[in-house]
Amino acid sequence: MYTGLIDKKFLIGMPEFNKAGKLFLEKFNVRNNTKKWILLSVVLSVITSSFGAACSTSCSVSCAAAPKSVIDMAPANIEPINAPFDMPKFKRPEFPDRIFNIKDYGAVEGGNVLNRKAINKAIKAASKAGGGKVVVPAGKWLTGAIELKSNVNLHLDKDAVVLFSDKLKDYLPGVFSRHEGMECIKPSGLIYAYECENIAITGKGKMHGQGKAWWGSRGSRKQILDGKTVTDGTKRLNELCNKGVPVKERIFDGTQGDFVRPSFINPIKCKNVFMEDFSVFYGPMWTINPVYCENLVVRKIFVETEGDYGHTPNGDGINPDSCKNVLIEYCDVDTGDDCFTIKSGRSKDGLRVGIPCENIVIRNCHGWRGHGGVVIGSETSGGIYNIFIRDCSFDGTSRGLRFKTARGRGASIENVWVQDIKMGTIQQQAIIVNTLRYTKRYPAHPVDSNTPTYRNLNFRNITCEYSKKPAIKIVGLPEKPMKGLSFENIKIKGKNGIQIQDAGEISFKNIEIIPDSGPVLKFDECFDIKIDGMKFPKDAEFIDLIGSKTKNIKLSNIANIKEASEKIDYGKGVSKDAVSF
Repeated sequence: MYTGLIDKKFLIGMPEFNKAGKLFLEKFNVRNNTKKWILLSVVLSVITSSFGAACSTSCSVSCAAAPKSVIDMAPANIEPINAPFDMPKFKRPEFPDRIFNIKDYGAVEGGNVLNRKAINKAIKAASKAGGGKVVVPAGKWLTGAIELKSNVNLHLDKDAVVLFSDKLKDYLPGVFSRHEGMECIKPSGLIYAYECENIAITGKGKMHGQGKAWWGSRGSRKQILDGKTVTDGTKRLNELCNKGVPVKERIFDGTQGDFVRPSFINPIKCKNVFMEDFSVFYGPMWTINPVYCENLVVRKIFVETEGDYGHTPNGDGINPDSCKNVLIEYCDVDTGDDCFTIKSGRSKDGLRVGIPCENIVIRNCHGWRGHGGVVIGSETSGGIYNIFIRDCSFDGTSRGLRFKTARGRGASIENVWVQDIKMGTIQQQAIIVNTLRYTKRYPAHPVDSNTPTYRNLNFRNITCEYSKKPAIKIVGLPEKPMKGLSFENIKIKGKNGIQIQDAGEISFKNIEIIPDSGPVLKFDECFDIKIDGMKFPKDAEFIDLIGSKTKNIKLSNIANIKEASEKIDYGKGVSKDAVSF
């Protein structure tokens, strides 16, 4: 944390910090170098002091104020949703006009006394009374697991900082949840709710998970928690799921020698869930992770899981998992993993449960670091349907739009619309749609209920300043080629062009691809591809064609048509009439 210095995400977003400043960041590798940020912010703090950019906090952990961002652009009320599918009309929830201050239930400020009992006592009292607002006032408050109840709004006052214990015992007894798409008994989410209705977390306060103590157990490594040696149990949990062991026997809360990390905010089987205004930092793993919830709104939230405090392994931002009717808007996320992710269960256990993630709208959000801006998967076994992503921006993420599944996950990802997306520098692909994860391409596998499917994916009005790997990458399966994608009004500059493998029935309209090297288009075992309107550098290689199945590539309204037609490489086994103009 840089007390009294310029916040870097605010700085990049300032009109005064123009293209020259951004070029400086890239030229001298400032973007991910804390010492250089401190030097730069000291210099610029004098210049920008009139903008009130400085921030400070008395908190002992890294918990900087949320920067100026999309959060500040949010309207007070939820605007109508104009999605290509039916969505409910969301509105702010209502709670009885009753206040339950945690201090009145024994909570002690200062960050040293554990307040788990006091906070949960206030929540139970509010719910028993018929509902109300449980207030966390200004100050630092140390707690263990918080369990929400129906008709309760947990409200964090502006200068409230909730610090979560890093001791495993403070999240016991274990609770029913999902871990990476697999049902089990695990340590309680830092904020947990089960089968509740009409619940909320609101207010401009902050929550810090102090997650470092949990991170060392990632993978199969052992670590000491509460004086005991424990091992990450993700691998064993997957084995139990594949064997069909009942959920009640999948105990991973640390009481039997291994455990899995809890999510930060983890409502399960809840209806009418509302989150707004707060900032959340550095939990054990996934941050906001509703599971089996319906009618959920997450808006004006700042999430940070990558920065001065450290790197959160699997530190995803906002992950609805097998949820229905979800709106995520005006959120700003800077993560150690995926920023916004849509999931629905993993492999055999996800197929057993069979609950899809459907009717999801993500709009007016921003992603900074992380493996992907908006991601679908890879836990997709319950199916993912009706997704609308619009008016979002990403800068510095590994990928911009990342859709991923794998053999064995089954189900389908269908009816997805992505539009009006702006990307800065992306570390890998601007857009990637991938079915081939965790296994090799060949030999082809039998097609059965475990074979995943993509259907009706639509991308339009998307720009990317620079992708450091292929602009667009599409990877299907040889036994089941990917089908049914469309791209319209796309402009991407990148290291490489568009690469497609084992796919067909794809359309491109009004596309501009500017690769540094290699072909603009590379088709490997592809068929029925239509391109109507395309621009690219005159001196670039045009198309590489690979594989005997590559055929029926139809091109129209292509820039530099004469030169383009002479720059097609027909690989071995590809017919000379595979391409038509």
